[in-house]
Amino acid sequence: MSSRSMNCDGPWDAIVVGSGASGGVAAMTLAEGGARVLVVDAGPDLTSTEAFGSEPGNLVRRIAGLTSGSHRRQSQHPGYWKANPRLYADERIHPYEHPADQPFLWTRGLQVGGRSLTWGGITLRLSDEDLAGVNVDGQQVGWPLRSSDLTPHYAELERWLGVHGGRDGLDHLPDGDTQPALAATPAEQRFAVAVQHQLGYPVIRSRGFGPAPQGQDASWPRSSSRGSSLPRAMATGRTQLMPEHLVERLLMDAGGNNATGVVAVDQINGNRKELKADLVVLAASTIQTVSILLRSCRGVQSNGFDDPSGRLGTRLMDHVSTSQFFAFPERDQADQPPLTGAGSFFVPLGRHLPSAGFQGGYGLWGGIGRFDPPRWLRRRPTCITGFLIGHGEVLPRAENRVTLSERTDRWGVRVPSISCRWSRNELEMVTHMRASIKACIDAAGGEARPIKNLFHLPFVEPWLEGAVALSDGAAPPGYYIHEVGGAAMGSAEICSVVDPFNRLWRVPNVLVVDGACWPSSAWQSPTLTMMALSRRACLEALSGRGE
Repeated sequence: MSSRSMNCDGPWDAIVVGSGASGGVAAMTLAEGGARVLVVDAGPDLTSTEAFGSEPGNLVRRIAGLTSGSHRRQSQHPGYWKANPRLYADERIHPYEHPADQPFLWTRGLQVGGRSLTWGGITLRLSDEDLAGVNVDGQQVGWPLRSSDLTPHYAELERWLGVHGGRDGLDHLPDGDTQPALAATPAEQRFAVAVQHQLGYPVIRSRGFGPAPQGQDASWPRSSSRGSSLPRAMATGRTQLMPEHLVERLLMDAGGNNATGVVAVDQINGNRKELKADLVVLAASTIQTVSILLRSCRGVQSNGFDDPSGRLGTRLMDHVSTSQFFAFPERDQADQPPLTGAGSFFVPLGRHLPSAGFQGGYGLWGGIGRFDPPRWLRRRPTCITGFLIGHGEVLPRAENRVTLSERTDRWGVRVPSISCRWSRNELEMVTHMRASIKACIDAAGGEARPIKNLFHLPFVEPWLEGAVALSDGAAPPGYYIHEVGGAAMGSAEICSVVDPFNRLWRVPNVLVVDGACWPSSAWQSPTLTMMALSRRACLEALSGRGE
C-alpha cells in the first residue's frame, strides 16, 4: 500500500467492494489510516430524495414492481411496503437461481449505501456463548474469536454512531457503550411487567438507532453508511467512489497467490475494467461476496486462488423466523412513537430456553402501540396493535450453499445458484418460538390475531393473501435478510476460508468483512458485528502496510 498518484483505474492502496454498512466502515477506517481507497458499488449514486422518495409515488412504484416481476420475491418482506422500491434490485436484470422446492428470498440493495438504507437499525453484541458456536455432525463449529476481540470495536462504533440501549446485565447479551435507552410505550411497559412476573423471561428495551431528530439538516439517516461512515471516508480526500460497476472477480497474479485488483463490469454498457490495488476488501453482501470468490478460484479462473478447505460457498445461513400480530387493550390515548431499532423491545432468550430439544438460541423482537393506522381503519378501535417476531440461530450445514449457475446476467456474469433449506433443528425451534410468543401474549392479556383481522387495508389486502410474513410456519431462508456464511473464518485453512483477521488463507491481501465470513449465525441482528469485524480487519491490514 505504497504512495501513488490517484486515477480511476489505479493502482490504489485499497479497493473496497460494496458501500453498505461493512464497506463504509472499511473505507472510513482505511482512508483515515492514510490509505487511498476506491469504493466500487454495483448501483447508482442516488440523492437522498431519489433514494427515499415519498408517497404516493412509492406506492405507484411498488405496484409497478409487482406487476412487472422486478420485485416478485423481495416484495414478500414487510420492509418493501414502507420503503421506496427503488432501493430493491430489479430481479429481471439481476437474476439468481434456486431449486423449485427450496425457495430463497434474496433481498438486494444495489445503490451506493447498499442495504444500510433499509436497515432496521438494531445493534446487538455477540457473547462468548454465541462465538462458541454449535455442534454439527459431531464437530464444534465456532469462531476463532472471543468477545474481548470485538469489544473495543463495538464500543467505538456504538459511541460514534450514538446508538441507544440499557444496561441489562445479561451475560448472554453483553451491554453496549450506548446512550440511554428510549422510553417504552405504556402498553410495552405493561407487557414487560406481565411477562417478567408470570413467565420469568427478561424483557429489555431494544438497542439501536432512534428516529431522526425533527428538523435535522442531514439528509441521510445516521444508521446508513451514507449518513455516517462514507462522509468520513470522503472527508479525508483519499477516497473515490465508483458507482454502477459490479465486481465480477478478483484479478490474480500468475501464481494465484496475490490479488492485484478486481474486474468490474460497467452496468451502463457492459464494458469490463481492470482496477488495480494492493489490498482488496470484499463487502458486497454475503451472497455477492461469495459469488465473486467463486468466480475467482482455481478451476473457474486459470490462475485463480486455492481454497484448501473446499468449503467456499458452503454453510450458508439466515435467521429462521416467525411472527405474530396481536390486539392489546388500550388504556391510554397517548401519541404513538415510531417503531425504530431502539424504539421497540426484546425478549432476549438466547440459548436459555425451557424444554428445548434443539441447538442454538433465539430472541423475540416486538413493539406495541407504534404503528396503528387512524382509528377508523382499525377493526378493534378499543385496542392497539402489537407484534412479536422470533429470529433464531441456524446451523451451518454443508448442504446449504451457493454455487455458480451456468446462467449469466445481461453482461455475461455468471449468477449465483442458492440451495438452502431448514433442517429439523430449525423447524423445532420455530415450534418452540411460536409457543413462547403465545405464552408472552397470553401472559400480557393480548389476543393473537391475523393482521387482516386488526386493520382495514383496502389497497394492500389483495397482496397479503399468501404472504410468507403472515404464515404460522417458518418463512423461507433469505426472508429475514440476515444471510451469513459461505466463506467462514477459522483457526486453520483446512476447515475455513479466511483466517481470524478476515484474510483469505492463500491470498492474504484479500479481506472478507461482510456476513460471508461468519462460521455460525448466533441469533442477534448481525450488522453491528459485521461493522466491528470490518474495522478490526482493516486496522490489522493498516498495521502491516510496511511489510
